[in-house]
Amino acid sequence: MIQAIFFDFNGVIIDDERIHVRTYREALQEYNVELKDEDYFASLGMNDVAFTRAAFTRVGRSVDDDTMRAIIDREHALHRSIIEAEVPFAPGVVTFIKEASRKFDLGIVSMAELSEIEHVLNKPNLLSYFSVIVSARPGLNHKPAPDCYRSALDDLNAKHGADHKLPLLPAECLVIEDSPPGIEAARAAGMCTLGVTNTVAEPLLRTAGADVVTASLADWNTDAIRLLFDGSH
Repeated sequence: MIQAIFFDFNGVIIDDERIHVRTYREALQEYNVELKDEDYFASLGMNDVAFTRAAFTRVGRSVDDDTMRAIIDREHALHRSIIEAEVPFAPGVVTFIKEASRKFDLGIVSMAELSEIEHVLNKPNLLSYFSVIVSARPGLNHKPAPDCYRSALDDLNAKHGADHKLPLLPAECLVIEDSPPGIEAARAAGMCTLGVTNTVAEPLLRTAGADVVTASLADWNTDAIRLLFDGSH
């Protein structure tokens, strides 16, 4: 039985992968590094540091830490300016989060930096619905490595222990992802997976091993989660 739901952030809660294509392209162009659409989408699941290093590697160059940080900060600023007027929340996701929080423990597991997650979720006060947040940090392997999802479960179980609740098993966790590396990371952690086609097509999520694929969380509620996932693993 599903007891917890872990959400990826970019592409699941905020539908902004294509915004990141634009803003990273602009930030990298200042250093004469080209970013093609296919390069970006082949890098889904990476954190900002790995992504920026990969962009330079593709053009046969290295990047020092100061330049890399400047590019990441520039991309964050460009991204924030675009979403300032209206955050492009994925259809139905805010309603789904609020309803699901009444029945499940919720967490965010993302390779975005914590400051960017908080920037988006502070304004509508959505942060309070999440028990745990795992974000990019030094030493944490990015997706498709399962480390981030294992870390989220460890954090959640620590909270359960403090509240004198039983620990959860990986199979009692549902992960909602928009990218193949995210699906692969969740599966490697032993968790159930729901793919959302906000970013890539259904066949790619199926190939990565998604248990169920949907076009939108607008069609989902807690009853649907129970119906499709409880008893299936």
